[in-house]
Amino acid sequence: MTYKIVLWLFCANFAVAQTNYYFPKPNSTWEEKLPKEVDVSPTKLQMAISFAEENEYSGSRDLRIAILKGFEREPFHEILGPTKKRGGPAGMILKNGYVIAKWGEVKRVDMTFSVTKSYLSTMAGLAEDKGLVASTKDKVIDYIWDGTFDGEHNSKITWEHLLQQNSAWSGELWGGKDWADRPPKEGGIDDWKFEKPKEPGTVMEYNDVRVNVLAYSLTHVWRKPMPLVLKENIMDKIGASTTWRWHGYENAWTEIDGLKMKSVTGGGHSGGGIFISAEDMARFGLLFLNDGRWKGEQIISEKWIQKATTPSKPNVNYGYMWWLNKKGNRHWEGLSENIYYAAGFGGNFIVIDKQNDLVVVTRWLEPSKIGEFMKLLNEALD
Repeated sequence: MTYKIVLWLFCANFAVAQTNYYFPKPNSTWEEKLPKEVDVSPTKLQMAISFAEENEYSGSRDLRIAILKGFEREPFHEILGPTKKRGGPAGMILKNGYVIAKWGEVKRVDMTFSVTKSYLSTMAGLAEDKGLVASTKDKVIDYIWDGTFDGEHNSKITWEHLLQQNSAWSGELWGGKDWADRPPKEGGIDDWKFEKPKEPGTVMEYNDVRVNVLAYSLTHVWRKPMPLVLKENIMDKIGASTTWRWHGYENAWTEIDGLKMKSVTGGGHSGGGIFISAEDMARFGLLFLNDGRWKGEQIISEKWIQKATTPSKPNVNYGYMWWLNKKGNRHWEGLSENIYYAAGFGGNFIVIDKQNDLVVVTRWLEPSKIGEFMKLLNEALD
């Protein structure tokens, strides 16, 4: 019996030690440690950094041009929200909360594209934590009754369907038609324009119009603009800078309680989304690495993070707007299946590696190279 108690106490203390991370203060220098101080090979770490610097995203640094080129197959595609010329490759690597590597302009504010989706997902998590949404299994029509979810098909859609991008919501929002967003490569426009929507929950379809429907719905549930919700509930509490912004389309206005509010986007493929620095992205990642706690405060429930990182049935590599490194089409071979990450157009990533107490932020890394970069970093840990 004594042996069991001692073993239990040892395991409990070990678990606490594993989550005893350093948290940077607001507006202060982020404390750094030499790689060798945290059992990381300096030489191999530098190889990973050099790889990131040498494999810059191949698209134009004028992101307006890169966006129009990247989505030229979409009928009626146009820039509807703000864009910004980007910087060069940049990033940060945190070990136990300490900076062990950084490259490029880590304070520069740039677009993040679909990394924004992971922030939007977190707004849904806060809504559930606070009881504004009872359960992600609830049908959205029970909360949003203005016609957005009317009809035999759309009325079936739950919050979970929207978060997992398998809602197959059908309609138009802010001038964007669901069928025109990321059309299939095969078949003519009439083949997929009039195709019957998939049954909600059965097929994942990456679709910004439907993501923007989620942003719109959360704006009405919170009765506040999403940037304000993010600022008050997350970014201020983790000591983020005042430089980040969250934009919507020029025409994306709605009225709540007599107040005109902007409904933001969950990405940037028509402009908009979150514009942010690598340092502020790293703070957000550190919050998730520590299971939703910042120092002593539980900001996001651990229960929500577990739900957000649970594989969806249609796609084992996707949870609630976080990508998961499970064995599937997007698996990074040789790396922990517990890794999860936010990913955006142009090579923007926030990677959470709980097993190794790591947060990795990359900006403008050629997207196809992220798996190779993470393997090089993993080799530095050995």
